[in-house]
Amino acid sequence: MSARRILLTGATGKVGRRFLDRLWADSRICADAVRALCHTRTLVPNPRLEIARGTIADRETVRQSMVGVTHVIHLATCKENPEDIMDVAVKGLFWLLEECRSSSTFRQFILIGGDAGMGHFFYPHPIPVTETQSHSAYPGCYALSKVLEEVMVEQYAIQYTLNVCCLRAPWIMEKDDFKYQLSFGEDVFGGPRWRDLVGPARADEFVKTNTVPVMLDPDGEPVLRNFVHVDDLIEAILLALDHPRASQQTFNICMDEPVNYRTLAEHLKATRGLPSVEIRTPFRSTWLDNTKAKFLLGWRPKYDLKRMTDEAFDYQRGADDPRRVWYPG
Repeated sequence: MSARRILLTGATGKVGRRFLDRLWADSRICADAVRALCHTRTLVPNPRLEIARGTIADRETVRQSMVGVTHVIHLATCKENPEDIMDVAVKGLFWLLEECRSSSTFRQFILIGGDAGMGHFFYPHPIPVTETQSHSAYPGCYALSKVLEEVMVEQYAIQYTLNVCCLRAPWIMEKDDFKYQLSFGEDVFGGPRWRDLVGPARADEFVKTNTVPVMLDPDGEPVLRNFVHVDDLIEAILLALDHPRASQQTFNICMDEPVNYRTLAEHLKATRGLPSVEIRTPFRSTWLDNTKAKFLLGWRPKYDLKRMTDEAFDYQRGADDPRRVWYPG
């Protein structure tokens, strides 16, 4: 198969940067070239990396960025930003898909979706969540945008038989992210904000003692929550590229089992002597089913609860790698 020219949106984010690292290191795909569409941040170009500047909300920017492109990997997104999110999630995606369907070089479009469109842990899920379940966004514009993205991509497959694929990921972890999603401090990564649930005074004490929160549902049972390590997601992207069974399909890309917060606390107690505290919340357990990706793509996640936890707590940042969170989740 001929070499690919990939348009990568959201290239400066967590997944984009890691994807580029893997692409440059993988001898099987050494001929592939990437055009990174950068908006507020940028990258250092190299012989296989071309930089395009602008926003996908602008049609002319998208048109110029799509010239000669064979594949699109769409990572660009917004979080809870009502002023920008429809321009990126709806208008930007629309321009990308329009250029794909009229292009003579286009071969595949891969969308990185999110389980926010399935309600994350906001609603009861009495059975595993498969790719056939109806969308159920939780409150807020970000979750709504993930539904709109998936529906738009699905409709382009129906209307124009476009070769599209959606890889639906839950919360994506790298480096020490998983450690900081347990923090009672202001440095917490994403939600919930544990200190808001217990109050500042108790939270400050828990910070001093390195206490681990155990999220409970309204019935007092430990919450099961889905995660995926960025390396497992990147492997799914690489497998999906030009895979015949990926065409017009959606896949849940996640750990084999969701994280049980009580089991997580027990592991940290046994391995690091950390205390824990149970916190009742309004959140509910969700189990994303990744069987379809295993069956059709041959994908297997390498990270489970223990590996995710141990690597995050062992991770040591260098002076040139400060912890920087561009958005909460």
